[in-house]
Formats: sequence, C-alpha cells, structure tokens
Amino acid sequence: MKRIENRTFDEERALYAIEDTEVISSRFDGPADGESALKECRNITVRDSYFNLRYPFWHDHGLTIENSEMTDKARAALWYSRDITIRNTKMHGIKALRECADVTIENSDIVSPEFGWSVSGIDMKDSTAESEYFMMRSDHLHFDNVTFKGKYSFQYITDSVIENCNFDTKDAFWHAKNVVVRNSTIKGEYLAWYSENITFENCKIIGTQPLCYCEGLKMINCEMIDSDLAFERSDVEAQIVSPLISIKNPKSGHITVPALGELIMNIPQAMGTVTVAA
Repeated sequence: MKRIENRTFDEERALYAIEDTEVISSRFDGPADGESALKECRNITVRDSYFNLRYPFWHDHGLTIENSEMTDKARAALWYSRDITIRNTKMHGIKALRECADVTIENSDIVSPEFGWSVSGIDMKDSTAESEYFMMRSDHLHFDNVTFKGKYSFQYITDSVIENCNFDTKDAFWHAKNVVVRNSTIKGEYLAWYSENITFENCKIIGTQPLCYCEGLKMINCEMIDSDLAFERSDVEAQIVSPLISIKNPKSGHITVPALGELIMNIPQAMGTVTVAA
C-alpha cells in the first residue's frame, strides 16, 4: 500500500479517488477550506488523523478509520460509502454516516445530530452517542454496550438487535419493525409507538405512556418504572416484574404484572386481558 504521513491538506478534493493507501498522522484543515478530501476512494486506511473540513468520506469503498477525530466542522462526514470500519474515533460533525452500508463502529464517541440515516448493516459496540433522529430508517443494526442520549432515536428501523445498552431518549423505536432489545435500559417518554414485532427481554423501561399502538409486542421479564397509561391500543403479550402505575385499553393479548395502580378499559376495542399476580 502507498503511504501518506504527517501531511496537512486544505484544498478541494485533496486526495480524490486514491486507492490502496494509508493516511497516517495527517490533518485536513486550513485556510483554503476545501471539501471532499477523500471522495471516491478505494481500500483506504486512515490512522491518527484530524478532520476539520466538510464531507471528507463520500462514495468510498473499503475504508478503515482508527484513532482519529472529526470535529463539528467535519459535517456530513461519511455518505454513500460501504465496507467501513471505525475504531477509537470521535465523530462530532452533524449528519455523519448517511446512505452507507456494512459498517462496524467500536470504542468510538459520536456527537452528531441526524446520525446514521438510511444505513444498512451497522455493528456498533462499546461506544457512546449523542444525537437527535439517531439511526432513522436504518436496518440490520446490531448494538452491544452502547450508551446513547438524545431524542427521536431508532425511528423506522427494521430487522435489528439491541443488547446490553443504556438509552436516555424520547420517542424511541417509533414505527420500528422486527426488533429485539435485550438486557438494556431505555429511559424516556412514549416508547415504541406504532411499532411492529418488537420484543423487549430482560429490560428496564422508564417513563410515561410507553408502548402504545403496537402490533406483535412481546415483553419478557421486564421492569417498568414510572410508567402510566401503558399499552394503549396495543396487541401485546407481556410479563412485567415490577408494579405499573396504570394500563390503558390494550387492544388484544395478555399482560401479567405483580401490582397495578389502575386499569382503564373504557372503549369497546379494548379486548386485552390483565392478570395481577404478586
């Protein structure tokens, strides 16, 4: 492989369409304020480098980024790229990772509104993220040991598995389809409305009005804390192991709970059943 080391680039398309190249200890920054430094590249490894300019990685195929930093000026950093590995890297620019495929992210820190839109195949582990509209319309996600804070996360995702994660997020998993969440904590309001075939196993759910208008909802050995008006108009099979404040008008299925403050069944469509059994 060719090697580029200890260089600074600030011009437009500085390394356009390079192939089979290592870029090491380099900076993409400067007064020329050029965009798209590594556009249309193939088989590229970037290590120990600094990105402070827009759109650095577009239409790349075969990309590894390690021990690097993308600042808030490196907006829309990765678009239309595939076969990507990112390790020990800061991604702090808005709209990173869009319309990409086959992505691995490890031990990285993400601060990026609108991160991960319309991506197919993300394996993320041992990482932190702060975002709004995180992972919208993406599919085939596998998250393990990810800590997330933000709003409107995982909307419209499909065919995904979330494990050992901690999310502090509002309106998560709206319209999600074919998703399994295991051994995780999700704190926030209005969890997973309008979802289809979503399963929560050994999870802790915290917040008001969760899990309404769901189809094919399953909950196995889950805690629900500060949760009221749960399961409204949902098709649900749920085994809850902590007291619930209230359940409202489940459409169908069965819910077991050790204690319940209030059961509201005031519409004829509410055909679900509830068993309170300590």
